[in-house]
Amino acid sequence: MPEAVDQPVTRPIQAHIDIAALRHNHALARRHAGKARMWSVIKANGYGHGALRIARGLEQVADGFALLELDTALALRAQGIRQPLLLLEGFYNTDELQAFAQQHLIPVVHRLDQAEALVRSDFSLPVYLKLNTGMNRLGLNVDELAAALDLLRGYEITLMTHFSDADEGLGIDDQMQCLKKMHRGRDYPLCLANSAALLRFPEALGDWVRPGIMLYGASPFPWMKSAAEIGLRPVMTLTSELIAVRDLQPGDRVGYGGAFVAEHRMTIGIVACGYGDGYPRHAPTGTPILVNGQRTRTVGRVSMDKICVDLTDIAAARVGSPVILWSEGLSSDEVAASAGTVSYELFCALAARVPVVEQG
Repeated sequence: MPEAVDQPVTRPIQAHIDIAALRHNHALARRHAGKARMWSVIKANGYGHGALRIARGLEQVADGFALLELDTALALRAQGIRQPLLLLEGFYNTDELQAFAQQHLIPVVHRLDQAEALVRSDFSLPVYLKLNTGMNRLGLNVDELAAALDLLRGYEITLMTHFSDADEGLGIDDQMQCLKKMHRGRDYPLCLANSAALLRFPEALGDWVRPGIMLYGASPFPWMKSAAEIGLRPVMTLTSELIAVRDLQPGDRVGYGGAFVAEHRMTIGIVACGYGDGYPRHAPTGTPILVNGQRTRTVGRVSMDKICVDLTDIAAARVGSPVILWSEGLSSDEVAASAGTVSYELFCALAARVPVVEQG
């Protein structure tokens, strides 16, 4: 995502990043975390908000930042970010370990051969050992954990796992039972809760928590509780304008494939935003959108640069009228649900061509 714009732009679409809202959400996560310390997750370019921008916004309050990308970690260090940095997939080859040591980066080790490579490298780094407690993606099983701990004697070790169903009805009980068996008799700190577990399961805080999506103002379980109900504030507001208005007669078709057909006389507007800007291409007719502050719906297919919207009940709408794609009053979660996806994807999909305005 580009940094904040310093000059006017002609195309009206913009993404506004509210740093005050980010800090509000971080403070809410902090209250839920209790005595646990927090890794603020800024992977995937800060969930599309800009990793450096988010790190700067939380620099005075964050215990540390968690991310995946070594190049981003090095860029943060070059820009003066001094908090601990946790690399959630660790190192991908041993050539990276010198940078880890020089820049004081903490690798997550999730395979036994990574532990072996770390020992051979002779770099003494703090290490997070990831445990597979049932998600079956990354992580050490029981036997591998014992072997890794034997290899890494003398290293500063934290154990971590990731919950697969903290945002679902199944919950975390089975994984917590597995974790207790793996941790039993071992006096190592634990890093456990993601956003969903942090909000739902106080028994799963551990010594460190890892809030991600909630920092950006979206609910980790919108089908249970909305972001507003949780007390979160949206950090990203995506805005644009109407660039055309036209009247339709019954039977008129709209957009590619004529996917929408007017059943009666109506007025539509054309919004300067499309999937080329990161708006979900598969958002169907009926996806909510705000024009002049009034809720209406999209009509027809989303195209690369444009969206069509129903203006029939918004008489004052005209070329230049403001449009909100998602923000306060129209949550990213609601738009994502209509498009059959999640807010994570909306944020991460924001295109580089969309100018960013930082506020707060």
